[in-house]
Amino acid sequence: MKKALPAATVVASALTAALITAPAANAANAGDRSAIPFTEATVTAGADGSFTLAWKAPGTRRVEIRANGKVVAKGGAQGRAVVTGLPAADRQWFDFKPQHGQGLRLADRLVKLDGTANFRDAGGYRTATGQWVKMGEVYRSDALNRLTPADLAKLRRLHVRTVFDLRMEDERTKDADKVPVGAAYVVADVFAGSGSFQTMPRTPDEAVKAMVDAERAMVSGAGGKKAYAQVLEGIERDGDRHRDRSVLFHCTAGKDRTGWANAALLTALGVPRQTVEADYLASNDYRKAANDAVLSHLPAQQAAVYKPLLDVRPEYLNAGYDEVRAAYGSFDRYLADGLGIDARELKQLKKDLLVG
Repeated sequence: MKKALPAATVVASALTAALITAPAANAANAGDRSAIPFTEATVTAGADGSFTLAWKAPGTRRVEIRANGKVVAKGGAQGRAVVTGLPAADRQWFDFKPQHGQGLRLADRLVKLDGTANFRDAGGYRTATGQWVKMGEVYRSDALNRLTPADLAKLRRLHVRTVFDLRMEDERTKDADKVPVGAAYVVADVFAGSGSFQTMPRTPDEAVKAMVDAERAMVSGAGGKKAYAQVLEGIERDGDRHRDRSVLFHCTAGKDRTGWANAALLTALGVPRQTVEADYLASNDYRKAANDAVLSHLPAQQAAVYKPLLDVRPEYLNAGYDEVRAAYGSFDRYLADGLGIDARELKQLKKDLLVG
């Protein structure tokens, strides 16, 4: 087993991968100010146990990437490498080291668990000022009621110590959370008292409207404001007091209430809107198999109504930002007046979760 890592196969090229990153203009403007030269960097795990690494670090002549303390890839300012032969791990981490400047520690965003489909890292994104959101600090997920003992053990090894449940009371009662031993469980009911989703839509258009209205309620409803304040303040408190623990927030599908929680967090940290939207829409990919299974068992007319409820769409997320603008004027005012996140807390949140 000790020889497995040195036997890792590396294939590198000068190809630029299609990555979720800050817009090129922001990269150009921020590149000189950032201590981290990477404008793009991702790790993507393959079903065959391989890992595809891709990066772009303008102005850097050499990049070296290590896994488990061993060099597994080398390249120039931009490149792509496929790494195989690494030993099994809860999460495989890669250290991207540029010739000059600060490096990045990255892993595949998805955390594979038997009991979830949409459990992923909230970090690994670049801000408009060239900093990066740390990975391994904050996680987002769908429901936790189907977690296996092996899943719970993995979450404990990943240091998940606080779980925020964004679901309604009937959801929590029907499918109670399973949380790692020693983790704090916090109810942060986004729709508490709102009456959302009390009646099922009858047409696809009504379904879309229900999703848009729900997104707006997440922003300006009393339950939403209280719940998202709990989440952001909880992340800030944990980051300030505990360096060896991570925070998890989730709902049922991990896409709407959880989607806005992560959108709010990333926006507060300075991640560009384009990147936030890409993260939000990724639930369509992670949940595709589960959604297709649901729709396949429904009559065509009923499936047409259900599909907008299972999807995440740009217009849903945009409705949240539109509500922020209409109710508060700016995102900073939403954080301050809607969620009670003051300048000190926001500064601390950035200090804890950003590198560079």
